[in-house]
Amino acid sequence: MTSNAHAMTTVEHNPVAGLAHDARGGISNPILGMILFITSEVMFFSGLFAAYFNVRANAPHWPPLQPEGLAEHFNLHAEPWYALGLTIVLITSSVTCQLGVAAIRRNDRTGYIRAISVTLVLGILFLLGQAYDYSTIGFGLGDGVFGTTFYTLTGFHGAHVFGGVIMLSVILYRGMAGQFSARHHDAVEATSIYWHFVDVVWIALFSTLYVL
Repeated sequence: MTSNAHAMTTVEHNPVAGLAHDARGGISNPILGMILFITSEVMFFSGLFAAYFNVRANAPHWPPLQPEGLAEHFNLHAEPWYALGLTIVLITSSVTCQLGVAAIRRNDRTGYIRAISVTLVLGILFLLGQAYDYSTIGFGLGDGVFGTTFYTLTGFHGAHVFGGVIMLSVILYRGMAGQFSARHHDAVEATSIYWHFVDVVWIALFSTLYVL
């Protein structure tokens, strides 16, 4: 058997060598799937933002003056500080998530578990903060076109954050079970991509609803 044939046989029957070749040769299926999913989500949120700006552009006054008595609550620009605090929480969670990715890349499982745990807590804190905001904001889903657009945009984003919290819980559990290493952590990478996407969408929402 020639040396070339022997090398080919070794690669064919060595699963570790095959995995190493896949890692060098291209993107993994979990990460590719997440990128394609986020591409569809970008189009989804683009449609929601387009609807919001269309309604806003055609409204005689924005925020609207009706229903009567709720106009002061519609002016989110007057008190954006609470939403700014939620924004800081979510941005911080994105940083800690990336620290977790960096830790598992260098095979630091303790650092990975610590960073993902903090990310998970911050994600839950954001959801609790958004729920509290809903309970005190002063208007509801049925209070005119502003209420409808506001709750549609923030509600769908909140649902995505909830999905991200579930994903973080799964990769935290798997990390604690020792299922990730420097060579095998595609699920961690995919989850981090999703979490960063959720963060970017919220920054766009905060800028649109509370600043512009």
